[in-house]
Amino acid sequence: MRHFGISFIVTFILLGLAGWWGFNHGGSSGLLQALWICTVLGIMEVSLSFDNAVVNASVLRHWNEFWRKLFLTVGILVAVFGMRLVFPLLIVSMATGLGLMDVWTMATQNPDEYSRYLTGAHAQVAAFGGAFLLLVFLNFLFDEEKELHWLGWIEAKLGEHGTESLAVLLALAAVFGCVYLVPEGEKLSVLTAGVVGVLVYLAVGWISSLLEEDPPAEDGDTTEAGVGAVVSAVSRGSIGGFLYLEVLDASFSFDGVIGAFAITKDVVIIMLGLAIGAMFVRSLTVFLVHKGTLDEYVYLEHGAHYAIGILALIMLASVKYHIPEWFTGLSGVAFIAVSLWSSIRHKRLHPA
Repeated sequence: MRHFGISFIVTFILLGLAGWWGFNHGGSSGLLQALWICTVLGIMEVSLSFDNAVVNASVLRHWNEFWRKLFLTVGILVAVFGMRLVFPLLIVSMATGLGLMDVWTMATQNPDEYSRYLTGAHAQVAAFGGAFLLLVFLNFLFDEEKELHWLGWIEAKLGEHGTESLAVLLALAAVFGCVYLVPEGEKLSVLTAGVVGVLVYLAVGWISSLLEEDPPAEDGDTTEAGVGAVVSAVSRGSIGGFLYLEVLDASFSFDGVIGAFAITKDVVIIMLGLAIGAMFVRSLTVFLVHKGTLDEYVYLEHGAHYAIGILALIMLASVKYHIPEWFTGLSGVAFIAVSLWSSIRHKRLHPA
């Protein structure tokens, strides 16, 4: 339980803030309601983001302790305040032309209008997140260096013949499919958002590869050697990987924010509740790394990526069709559960 100690401490603090906020706005009943909603939102966030934790762990297990701690400190601040509070405010700000403080006033004093503007931008955000997540899935699927293949020869063939270029082509094709689904007035914005999602994925990959290049040092040139050592250290911690995980979290988080508005319109309670869930997801990630869970249950990473693939398709389809949050959550859980069963079966058939 030591991996979750900080999460429990943060949870008590955030629940205290939620209770204070609820009491100030509704007395004792408001306090109880705020505590209940925060708890529900936290559980919802964890259930919807378990596959995110597994993918995070697959990246984080290659990092040193410094970067893991950075992921749990700076990363959680970005995830909570950046992705679950500021990011939605920015979306509404761009949609309305209002300043951030004016949008905050709208969110706290006229939450129905704020919710309407936020959900009105769903198609654009879904196109961005769907394109990014689809590339995450496809590049995992097309990875020819994978030694284990959950789907056997089918996955092996895809890994052999698939390339990053093909992944980008398929992602762009999916974006154009989204453009076909939306009304005429939204086509350009959805296309732009989807293309930006692809570009962000490629940019993060480029930054990662750039940092992983060790510049050759000339004989006796200790400065160049030092720079190479720094670059090597950074790449092991992976700034590019850090950005990758934050964008991945952003792609996951917006659906959680939208879903939370079905429970409450109070943006403060939404932020606090989702923050609790985000903290536990981060702790779960570190737990999976420290326990070597992905090495023990070898198909868990596969299941998480397939869950991300399904989530990407759901997000892309949601530009036109309403897909219930429970279906999204259960589809991810189903892939994780089946991959866990496959891992246990593989472990029995191939004992160490």
